[in-house]
Amino acid sequence: MSRTDRIDRVEASPVPAGRPGLRLAALSIGQVVSWGILYYAMIVAAPEVARETGWSLVAITAAFSAGLVVSALAGVFVGRLLDERGPRTVMSLGSLVGAVGLVGVASAPDLVLFAGAWIVCGIAQSAVLYQAAFTVITRRYGARRQLPMTILTLAGGLASTIFAPIVAGLLAVLDWRATFLVLAAVLAIITVPLHLLSLERRWPHRHAVHDEAVHTVSSVLRTRRFWMLENTMITVSVALMSTTLAAVPLYMEKGLTFEFAALALGLIGAGQVIGRLLFLVLPHGVRPWVPVAIVCALAAISLAALALVPGPIWLLIVIGVVAGAVRGAYTLVQASAVADRWGTRNYGAINGAFAAPITIAMALSPAIGAAVATGVGSYAAMTAVMAGLAFVAMLTARAT
Repeated sequence: MSRTDRIDRVEASPVPAGRPGLRLAALSIGQVVSWGILYYAMIVAAPEVARETGWSLVAITAAFSAGLVVSALAGVFVGRLLDERGPRTVMSLGSLVGAVGLVGVASAPDLVLFAGAWIVCGIAQSAVLYQAAFTVITRRYGARRQLPMTILTLAGGLASTIFAPIVAGLLAVLDWRATFLVLAAVLAIITVPLHLLSLERRWPHRHAVHDEAVHTVSSVLRTRRFWMLENTMITVSVALMSTTLAAVPLYMEKGLTFEFAALALGLIGAGQVIGRLLFLVLPHGVRPWVPVAIVCALAAISLAALALVPGPIWLLIVIGVVAGAVRGAYTLVQASAVADRWGTRNYGAINGAFAAPITIAMALSPAIGAAVATGVGSYAAMTAVMAGLAFVAMLTARAT
């Protein structure tokens, strides 16, 4: 019996207790609120923060990005805690820490304390956003995680749609500090009870099958397969994020007005929802490298089209939506990568180590894209470079 067969055999029986549909709904609502408040709120509010404080927008964005980097690093430790102690305490405390961090953001008198508060929020992000939720889904559903994980990310994809206008509306009637105090209260009031009431206190005990392959972080980190997977995922994530987040200047280079370019950027975000549905039709039950290679190939094709196609506008927008869909499918392929190769036991710890460099690379992607565009002379040329990176990732995917 192969290692993959043993993993499939062990994971065949999911462990949800109580009402799994309600528990999945609670986790999904928690993701909408957590992403909307701990991530998208600052993106919407940053210009207003800069206007009211006089701090530079670059410094504000850097402070927010510092929190994202800390989130990636803390995710390694949080993953171990989720495996060892279960999600209820970890994610409930994460919500409370997030609320405290947002109070710090709202009351920060200077940029140093503002950045420090976002670092606190970054710790909270590691405990309540996708990486933690993916651990819950993977440990709860085992081999049947595909549909619940898709539902979870579809809900998470609504966070910006729901909270961007909410935050904008609050900023229209309150100053930015009061807005973040309100958001801190909403985060605590909604997500803490959801996590306390719906999450497992401890993972149910499962007897090991006599021929089960048990993997640990240290054993996985010593394998060439892990590092090939890591490098492949970092490469394609930088390619996709650098390009799609730079859609506005890219489209303006091709003759679109700012308004049309902004609309196209929004449609790229909507494309992610389509891509998460696309994940359901990617081949499963095949060798784990195949979905990775497919996503990398689609990324290379869509980014090359964005770089080379001059128009018309409708075609450029369609290509952008396709690129967004690929990015959406990539999120779920990344989330499944560890369990597909090394099973669900110790998933939180292994996935924390796996996701940390990828999350840092994604946080740096906007700066990487801008720097490459400056170096090669245009955003279209930068997009062509990123298409080449995605093609390289497709080639290395076979070794994962």
